[in-house]
Amino acid sequence: MDDQVKHQVTKLFIDALMLSFAESLTRKTGSAWELKVMENATPADDQVEFVHLRLAAEGSLRGECFVEVSKLHVAELAAKMLGQSVSAFADEHGEAWTAVIAAAATSLSAALLPSCGEVTFKVDAVEAEGLAEMFAVPLCVSDGTESEVPMQLYFEGRLLEALSVASAAPSSTEARQASIDPNNLKLVMDVELNVSLRFGQCQLPLREVLDLASGSVIELDRDVDDPVELLLDGKVIARGEAVIVDGNYGLRVTEIPQPMASYFIR
Repeated sequence: MDDQVKHQVTKLFIDALMLSFAESLTRKTGSAWELKVMENATPADDQVEFVHLRLAAEGSLRGECFVEVSKLHVAELAAKMLGQSVSAFADEHGEAWTAVIAAAATSLSAALLPSCGEVTFKVDAVEAEGLAEMFAVPLCVSDGTESEVPMQLYFEGRLLEALSVASAAPSSTEARQASIDPNNLKLVMDVELNVSLRFGQCQLPLREVLDLASGSVIELDRDVDDPVELLLDGKVIARGEAVIVDGNYGLRVTEIPQPMASYFIR
């Protein structure tokens, strides 16, 4: 697979990640951010220390990609998120940065759902090795000021192959919408469906599951400010804010990832 083909098969993934990341960072800082693809990567500097976050895909996609940003730039971005003055890189900066990428990964899963199916991403900080052999895409994040933060995205071979298969599948939302017959939908309008809310999720080793007891606390993969997901048959069909309605939990919908009718096309 040559680089031109790799750019084509990763375009959907990168476009969705850029939008998800920009939205996540905007929510954290209160100012508008954008992420764009650069033509050329920033020359490597052996004196620069980097933070590497791994996005491990599970489900309909399998494989890993890595986000690389210098510790200096992570500290600058985290300072904006935490309302602090810029200082040397600290653990809290890395944690804030990881939270941004984790929130973006959740939105990325929903964005990839129509074309790739159900996929989740586990995000963790790693000591990356072998990145030089991977397919790399240089990115840049900016809040509209003159300063720009360079980033690098690396794709593992397994993920490239999975994206290649997904991009070749005829599963676009537009194609499915074209086959909708409104008359058929009218026949089942009174059918009741079970939907559920998801505040977050996590992975636990078997040891921790067996140790669960009354009073145990489980940390989920998202912040309290992140949107709650509405699921139908395991698929995210809406996001919003948790509210109280007559003493019961409810959801105020703020986002519909795709037209509802498209979920019922077979």
